[in-house]
Amino acid sequence: MTTNNYGRRTALKGAALVAAATLALAGCGTGGGSAGGTDAGTTNLGTAENPITWMAMLHTPVTPDANGPVHSALEELTGTSFQFQWVPDASKEEKINAALASGALADVVSLTLINSTSVRTALASGAFWDVEEYLADYPNLSNIPEATIESARIDGELWGVPFVKPAARYGVVVRQDWLDNLGLEVPHTIEELGEVARAFTTDDPDGNGQNDTVGFYDRAESFLVGFRSLAGYFGAGQKFQLMDDGQIVPAFMTDEFKEAMEWYKGVYDDKAVNQEFITVQKSAQQDGIARGRGGIAVTGLFEARNYQNQAIAADPNTPMEWALINDITYDGVPRRILSDTNGGMGGWMAIPKSQVKTEAELRAVLNLLDKLSTEDAFKLMTNGIEGTHWEQDADGVVTIIDEPTWQQQVQPYSSSRPTETVLTFKSTAPYMDEANEKMAENEEFVVTDPSQSLTSPTKDAQWSMLEQRANDAFNRYMNGQIDMGGYEQEMQSLRGQGLDQIIQELTDAHAQAKTG
Repeated sequence: MTTNNYGRRTALKGAALVAAATLALAGCGTGGGSAGGTDAGTTNLGTAENPITWMAMLHTPVTPDANGPVHSALEELTGTSFQFQWVPDASKEEKINAALASGALADVVSLTLINSTSVRTALASGAFWDVEEYLADYPNLSNIPEATIESARIDGELWGVPFVKPAARYGVVVRQDWLDNLGLEVPHTIEELGEVARAFTTDDPDGNGQNDTVGFYDRAESFLVGFRSLAGYFGAGQKFQLMDDGQIVPAFMTDEFKEAMEWYKGVYDDKAVNQEFITVQKSAQQDGIARGRGGIAVTGLFEARNYQNQAIAADPNTPMEWALINDITYDGVPRRILSDTNGGMGGWMAIPKSQVKTEAELRAVLNLLDKLSTEDAFKLMTNGIEGTHWEQDADGVVTIIDEPTWQQQVQPYSSSRPTETVLTFKSTAPYMDEANEKMAENEEFVVTDPSQSLTSPTKDAQWSMLEQRANDAFNRYMNGQIDMGGYEQEMQSLRGQGLDQIIQELTDAHAQAKTG
């Protein structure tokens, strides 16, 4: 049996990594001194003459007007002048890496590629402020959940304010109308889920007299997404797993993960998983489900709304109802859910010392981030200005007034909200309120990645390749090219290609963090 509990990280000194990172960031410098030894006096940072700059991610095709209504309202609300330097999401890795290497940074930098080697190296180099000791001075930043703080630390240091997201958005969505057609109950155990999947495959749940449905409708990222979430019910960890002997190992090497593989292979062999899933991309998965080809998806609970919307867009008379399930359990394993955001941490709002040189300037930046973490700021960055972009009925349900205007003037700000959990709006969209409630329930049972806040130079350099090799072995096992013995042989091969070194480095870092 394994455990996923681990202690709070304390400071570690990774001299070799710091040296390497400092070389990578030679153009960045360190600016002012460390916290506590700098000028804590006044500053004009955040004024119209010296606005705070923020390198932020843009997930929309339209860049909002810097003098537009939402930005102006945010400046008025926070009492701070600031400017976004937008980075298109499609090119964020290239542009952020270039900025980190050259030192061409803003006062705040959104670092959302949490496993990027360059990002983690930059954070560990000491080029950014460690903000942890300051958070208690701000009413909203001080309320960031401890699990999120824990995930955001790297070797005990908090090199930026973490973006706060829902801790666990995943679950299982099942066609309720198909259950009703077959006289089946909503499944709440792995065994029941398997039986429903088989019935959806063999018993004509849509009643069209054809053999054209399956249970699980999976996709190519199953190893990383859908199946990985299923493996969590068996006791497998989130990416990595803390074992009873203190080792931190990849979850895909554990007995629990392999037991889940054997179960899923049985369902697959019974044709209750779409047989071509290894080649199915996400958009094709969504389309297949919307067209009624499959009745079970392991995904974000909010996806039920998207499936139904797609189905209705294709045929307004499409009958489609969903059961949203967040409490699947297996054979005595306590209820648990893997955190797809690793404890609700979506990256860092990092503050470079090369730009923000004094404690007074640091506090000006933290004051802005604190005020952007309020309910009023969340409303502006989510819905826009009431009466212009949205309206609310007597039941509290929010409706967007003009979708194109909202998309242009409001939507770009959503990816820069410091927290996504400060407020939940009632929605007219089907399943959204239920999904929000069940995602909130998930937080009590969340399992996070114990390696997230630790440093392993070998993992930074080689993990992507090793994980892809494991993914390939999983796919070959599922389609029958190798058996479990073949999968285990592949895992042994990976151990000699850097995986053992990663395990040792993470295990040592974890032991050091526990002892201080």
